[in-house]
Amino acid sequence: MTTIADRIDAAKARITQAEKQAQRPLDSVQLLAVSKTKPASDLRLAFEAGQTQFGENYLQEALDKQQQLSDLNIQWHFIGPIQSNKTRPIAEHFDWVHSVERLKVAQRLSNQRPDSMAELNVCLQVNISGEASKSGVSANELLPLAKQVAALPHLTLRGLMVIPQATDNPEHQQQQFSEVKALFDQLKSQYDSVDTLSMGMSGDLEVAVEQGSTMVRIGTAIFGARNKREQ
Repeated sequence: MTTIADRIDAAKARITQAEKQAQRPLDSVQLLAVSKTKPASDLRLAFEAGQTQFGENYLQEALDKQQQLSDLNIQWHFIGPIQSNKTRPIAEHFDWVHSVERLKVAQRLSNQRPDSMAELNVCLQVNISGEASKSGVSANELLPLAKQVAALPHLTLRGLMVIPQATDNPEHQQQQFSEVKALFDQLKSQYDSVDTLSMGMSGDLEVAVEQGSTMVRIGTAIFGARNKREQ
């Protein structure tokens, strides 16, 4: 039976192989373990296997796990949709937020980030496919939003996050990733703090790494199929 540690090793091996294939430096792509719906005990096993960065989508679930795992030096990433009335606990309990798409949310995160904490690392979520069902700012709106977010105190603009349209067409997949990479390069040329392209998941990490991702979000390939959430 494969363990969580085995699956982390396998995910890291895939990343390393993808880096080599793309002729990129080794360790240029970070692994973010997406642990939504998974119990704290699974995260503890992953941490013991050397994984320190975890991505959570659901706020209350994440806060519960943070309490249970407070003895571990985990870097917590919030990667789910953000409701305005939930910004305070996000600002107070996370190191990174990948899903900023509105100035109002960024302003609230900035205002509510405790002075005693390091600046909150922020990625802007881009809706590259233009799907109405997806969160994210359009490509046209990205640079104006970036300028406003970069000016806020208590936040550090680190880059972009994208969830591309699901497709069986490799060319379409590659095109979406390529478009995001172009936006990322544009942002990076304007802001010294920008260094993170959060792009690629269990099913498409190789293409994402080929197209310039610096952080892949892997859930299923590490923790198995997602558990149903209790209502």
